[in-house]
Parts: sequence; structure tokens; C-alpha cells
Amino acid sequence: MILFLCCKYFFVKNVSKILLFSLMVLALYDCARKGRPEGGPKDEAAPILVTANPPNETIKFNKKKIRLYFDEYIVLKDLNKQLVVSPPMKNPPLITPQGTPSKYINIEILDTLKQNTTYTFNFGNAVQDNNENNKLESFKYVFSTGDYIDSLTLKGVVRDALVEDLAKSTSVLLYKLDSTFTDSIIYKKKPLYVSNTLDSNNYQFTNLQKGNYLLLALKEENNNYIFSSKTDKIAFSIDTISLPRDSVVNKELVLFKELQPYKFKRGKEVTKGRIQFGFEGEKTEMKINLLSEVPENFKAFTQFEKGKDTLNYWFTPIEQDSLNFIVSNTNIKDTTTVFLRKKKIDSLNVLASANGNLHLNDTLFFNTNNPIVKTDDTKFSLVDKDTVAVKFQLKKEAINKYVFHFNKEPSNKYTVKVLPNAFTDIYNTTNDSIKLSLKTKAIDDYGSIILEIENQTESPIILELLSKSKEVVSKKYIKDLNKVEFSLLEPQTYTVRAIIDTNKNNKWDTGDFLQKFQPEQIIYFDKELKIRANWVVNETFTIK
Repeated sequence: MILFLCCKYFFVKNVSKILLFSLMVLALYDCARKGRPEGGPKDEAAPILVTANPPNETIKFNKKKIRLYFDEYIVLKDLNKQLVVSPPMKNPPLITPQGTPSKYINIEILDTLKQNTTYTFNFGNAVQDNNENNKLESFKYVFSTGDYIDSLTLKGVVRDALVEDLAKSTSVLLYKLDSTFTDSIIYKKKPLYVSNTLDSNNYQFTNLQKGNYLLLALKEENNNYIFSSKTDKIAFSIDTISLPRDSVVNKELVLFKELQPYKFKRGKEVTKGRIQFGFEGEKTEMKINLLSEVPENFKAFTQFEKGKDTLNYWFTPIEQDSLNFIVSNTNIKDTTTVFLRKKKIDSLNVLASANGNLHLNDTLFFNTNNPIVKTDDTKFSLVDKDTVAVKFQLKKEAINKYVFHFNKEPSNKYTVKVLPNAFTDIYNTTNDSIKLSLKTKAIDDYGSIILEIENQTESPIILELLSKSKEVVSKKYIKDLNKVEFSLLEPQTYTVRAIIDTNKNNKWDTGDFLQKFQPEQIIYFDKELKIRANWVVNETFTIK
């Protein structure tokens, strides 16, 4: 009996200890869990900086390590994109911890600091609480190696010259205009001050020093604050920024891509009878001149490849090891030898621009991969839904593009047949048979846009209608007109933009930093135009 009571006492006592220990473990686990207690109010407060060592806005700063303490566990998100240190440091500071929650941020300075300079560590929205990801917006830590903290500001907006809403995450730079400044500094050295548009198109500098500055923006690939005209977009202010005078000015910067100077790269045989000449930069009067002796029946065609810095050169195949050329562009000439080793000729491919719906505004094209030297109209036929023959006209538009023109009737169906040997290319190869089934819609299936144009500029206007995917649907050149109509439009959402054609060359021209001219201005109509079937939208577009 005594033994039983002792065992019972021992068991109850230990069970109590085990239960107590388990409850303690569960409590600790619950405290450590990410998230709020079940049923409690949602935490919507951003983290708060409790203290900093050295304190924020310290003067005569001479430390190498900084620690920032917060009131709760925080994490750093997208630090590489969000953090902007101004002035930039040659050796970026070491920021820890990253990837794990902590109540502090360590900053280790690996660079030699400049004298009498205010430094700003702008974390953007990188600092977030660990539970609800509440952002500590535009968080900054500031110190000065001099006797005071610089306090001047500058703000503004960055936009893209061609496309709306593409100026996010753009670096904005200030260079001090002193005795050592030259325009070439932007290609070699980092600026004195840096800001960033982050998640908007707006930028803001704080803690600036009195003086005169060059203001520019870079949409970079490398994020090194050094301008590379091959890869980066640039925007700049023609006017000198003078602080404190311009502290209240809201400066707009317009991003553009500079045209590159022409440079020949090389010629390369890609298939038998076809050479591609690669180049970079702006072509003006690029020509290919053959130096080698060739047979009398030798034929050659050239055409630039759309969207690429490439000039295609097709020629009738010959039994030679190589061909010599002079490639010229205005006053620049290059001599090149292209070795001929390919054995296979490209077979002829013919692609129609439509098969199925053919919109009343569209034209049917036949595009080929090789230059066409002969066509046979008798091998083309066109009938409507009643199998009645319809008149058509086949017209050459380019060496590998033909227009198939006919009068399209609404709500109709058409069948186009192309028999073999209708097209013959430079290699004497011909097409296979082609059959197209086309149909047109009723007039009521389309809508229209009528714009009253109030041009308050002294220049002509290039008016462009853009689809939802930002493709140019229609373009009109306006000198004196005050009303423009875009008709037979498919139901969708459109935007309209006006290019101020300052030099009257009927195209948009980009800018150039060294020559100090801005890109031609593009003004977007202030709202999207939603077109429905059998609907007409009337608007007034004021262009200033």
C-alpha cells in the first residue's frame, strides 16, 4: 500500500512538471510565431526608429560603424533597389543583417568620407515590420563630416519622352558646377548627390549644399551613376540649378535614348547567296559596293532588316571563295572580305498578312523571305462568298513584299488562291500553293474617333493613335487641319499622342546631351478613349 502511494505521488508530481514545461514551450512558440494573436486587431503601424548610435544628424562625424534600433522586429526588402547613398561612395557600405528579422540595422562604412559633407542614407521603403510588412516610408539616416547639416531641397518629376509611366526606378543626379567641371564628367565620375524615383515618377533631394549644379536623370542598366549612351536613357535640365534659388522649383526631366554614332561591325554569310552586314548607330546613306569580279548575269538586292542593325545582301550564288566589298555611310568607308562557305539556299517562304478576319481598314500583303524577281498574275484568283470573281491588283511594294489590293465589301467572305510558281525568287525557287479564307465585318461593328485639334504651337503635329498594346494604329500629319477623324476602328481602348515636329521632318527626333538639345516634345491626350461598336467618340485635344 505504501509502495502504491509513493508511486502515485511520484507520477502525479512528474506529470505536473511535464505539463508545466509543455505549456511554457507552447507559450514561447506562440510569442515567436510571425503574425498577430488570433482575433486581435491588425497591426497597421510602421516601425519606429527608437535610437541611433551615433545619433541621426550627427555633425563632425568620424565613425566607421552605425547601429539603428527599432521598436519591433524589421526586415529589409529590395535593399539593392531601394537604398540610395548620397553622395555615392566608391566602396558601398555594408548593411546587415539582410534576410533575417532584427530589431536593428548595422551600417559599416568601407570608404573614406569627404570633409565638410552631409551624407544621406535613404532606405526608401526597404524597412518593413516582420509581421504585416508595414513600410517605414522614405526612411533616412543623415550625418555630416562638417560643422552643420546641409538643409536645402530640390524636387521634381521624371517622365519618358516616348512612353508614359516608364520613369520608375530612375536615378536622378546632381553634379557640382565648379572649376573642375566639364560635360564629359557624366561619362567618368559619380555625381555629388543622388536621388531615385523608386516606385513613382517623382524625385526629391534633401540635405543639399548651396551652389550651382547640373541636374540629370539616368535610366541605367548597371546602376553605377555613370552615363553609358549605348545602354542608358538620359534626361537633363538645360538650365543651371542654383540653390537656394531653385529649392522651390518643381523640375521636370524627360528621358530619351541618344542616337549612337555609326560604326560598321562585319559582314557574314548566313546562307548560300545571302550576306548580312552588321552595324551600330545611325545609318544615313549606307551603301554596299561590290569590288570582286562577278559574272555578267550576277544579280544582287539589299534591304535593311526591320528592327535590327542589319543590312541584308542577297545575290545569285557563284562559285567563288569570297567577295570583297566597300561598306559606306556618308563619309565613312570600310573595306571587308566575306568568305563564302555555306552550301544550302533558303527555300522560298510566302506569308500572307491575314487569314480569317480582314478588317476594312487593312490591306492584304504577301511577304517573302527572299527577293522576288518574277510574278505570274494568272496564278492568283479571288472570289467572294457567291463565288463571283473579284478584280484585284498585285503590286510590288518592296523586293520581298507585294500588295494584293481589292475593293472590300462589308459583311462579305473572300477566297484567295495562289497556285505554285506564282512567285519566283532570286534563286529561281518558287512558292507552294496558298489558300486564304477571308471575311469582313459590318460597318456597324466598328467605331470612330473625331478630334477637334487646338494646336497652340507654331510647328506641325504628328498625331498618332495607339492601341491598348501601344502599337501605332494610325498616323496623321497635321499642318492646318483642326478636325481629325479615325474611322473603322475595332472596339477597344485607344490613346492619342501628338508629336511636336519642330524641325518639320515628319518624324520624332531624340535629344543629345553634348549638343544640348532636348527630344521633340510628345503630348499625350489626358484620357483613354474606349471605342464600342457603332459608336462615335468626340473630343477636343489642346496641344500647347
